[in-house]
Amino acid sequence: MLLALSFILLTVAAGCGPAQSTPASAGPAPAGANGEPYNLYAPINRPDVSGTHGAVVAGHPQAAAAGYDVLRAGGNAVDAAVTMAAVLAVVRPHMNGVGGDAFGLFYSADTQEVYGLNGSGRAGALATPEFFAERGLDDVPGSGPLSITVPGAVSAWAAALERFGTISLEDALAPAIGYAENGFVVSRVLANDLTSATRLNDAGQAIYAPGGVTPQEGTLLRNTALAGTLKQIAAEGPKALYGGSIGQVLASFLEAEGSYLRADDFVTHTASWVDPLSVEYTGRRIYSMPPNSQGVALLMQMAMAPHFPLQDMGHNSADYLHTIVEMKKLAFADRDRWVTDPEFEPSRAADMLDPSYLRTRAALLGARTAESVAPGLGGVSTTFNPGDGAGDTVYLMAVDQDGNAVSWIQSLFGTFGSRVVEPTTGIVLQNRGGQFTLDREHPNVVAPGKRPYHTLTPHLVTDASDNSLRMTFGTPGGDGQTQTLFQVFNNIFLFGMSPQEAVEAPRYRSSSGTTLSLESRIDPAVRVELARRGHEVNVIDGWSGSTFGGAQVILVDREMGTVRTGADPRREAYGIAY
Repeated sequence: MLLALSFILLTVAAGCGPAQSTPASAGPAPAGANGEPYNLYAPINRPDVSGTHGAVVAGHPQAAAAGYDVLRAGGNAVDAAVTMAAVLAVVRPHMNGVGGDAFGLFYSADTQEVYGLNGSGRAGALATPEFFAERGLDDVPGSGPLSITVPGAVSAWAAALERFGTISLEDALAPAIGYAENGFVVSRVLANDLTSATRLNDAGQAIYAPGGVTPQEGTLLRNTALAGTLKQIAAEGPKALYGGSIGQVLASFLEAEGSYLRADDFVTHTASWVDPLSVEYTGRRIYSMPPNSQGVALLMQMAMAPHFPLQDMGHNSADYLHTIVEMKKLAFADRDRWVTDPEFEPSRAADMLDPSYLRTRAALLGARTAESVAPGLGGVSTTFNPGDGAGDTVYLMAVDQDGNAVSWIQSLFGTFGSRVVEPTTGIVLQNRGGQFTLDREHPNVVAPGKRPYHTLTPHLVTDASDNSLRMTFGTPGGDGQTQTLFQVFNNIFLFGMSPQEAVEAPRYRSSSGTTLSLESRIDPAVRVELARRGHEVNVIDGWSGSTFGGAQVILVDREMGTVRTGADPRREAYGIAY
């Protein structure tokens, strides 16, 4: 009863209308009832959800509720995070799951240190450029059996609990097993998303589009095969997938489908504890994952930001948006050239974050938009381009009553990943291997046992003076993740917005070339000025999670003794605090 009442009091559902594109010359912004200028930021769609003990935010309300239950029962942030991650693997089946990858950042209140966990999977031992050339391919496919790498999410769940958790993996998986076995209610958002299920293989369609008909809003969706898989993982631990019968079933199935993965590739997989990267900005220290994650791209943008008077430019002014868009291009040029698995190529992250180097990069920013930007550090442009995909990903976070925190992200990459589902396990397999290149001159060229370039990038923020916890934040959105998070961070720490205001404020997303998507709530005069500066402006009406992600925030105010959440209505994120 306590959970139900808290959930009703602390969260409000907000519908997300369909996104529609309109030209840059779209009509004037809406006006108030009496003709006064329309306030683009009020009222916010959802109330501020705050507490004094702990908080969770997750990419689905049932996941957030499960994490909240764990905290109220005395569990810590890691216990709650893994529980939410498992629930999301069931209730957002096209975006993440047992067949996908995960990354996590952990803040320890005892040590005041941040720890990183890389739960991304690797290519198989047979994965060479020759393997693809023998099949007449010039590129690694973006879907199908040849796009699949070893799933790493389950190894990350187990590793996180083993090091920092207080509950068992069996306990953490129990809510997810219940939803998979007994069913969960299909939301309107999920019903719309599941229209893509008709592109799955036969096994996938049998679960998510039986008879070619996708589940409708309000119906129950079950995956009893996945429930059995989760039960086996709960009973046997991660070895069920990495060397046990589940992994053997997957390997045999994939070999028959033409994949390069074999049983030994599952056996040798492990999650890796890594040292996070960090930079100081606005008196805070921002932590991110090192390569093979794209997190360094956000840190580059933050490290270049002090070279420009962003706060004085004004929020979402033409000067402000132009400047941060062009900074993004500089960061992405280096990201696309240098981010790869550091076990195969020496990491260039330290060079990419060198203050003197970033000063010279920031000096390249011009008054007009750049059509293309060359990488630095002696690099030359290559054919590798990770693309502008929306990114079918889920994000979650937790801060517990003792001040520990987790920032966690997991994904299948594309919608339903590779679009391949193994029939007896109910596992949707990711297509992250599609991010490899066959260009032998590029650091991200496919190789046996190599992790591909990854868009997944969780973040944590501390106060620079004493490294006390300040904020967790993250978002789905593929190529747009670092762009969204830079804007949300600035909304809070430069422009004084509350967490909920910060995630709901209108934002941009820059794609390849000069393409610039803007939400329609941005001032039409700003759109016109950006177009004059050479940006190819595309206005998006409504609240488009596919374009602008679904940001989530927990802000910690140590002086006031509060935790405040932000949950993005562009997707299905929900926050609960107590």
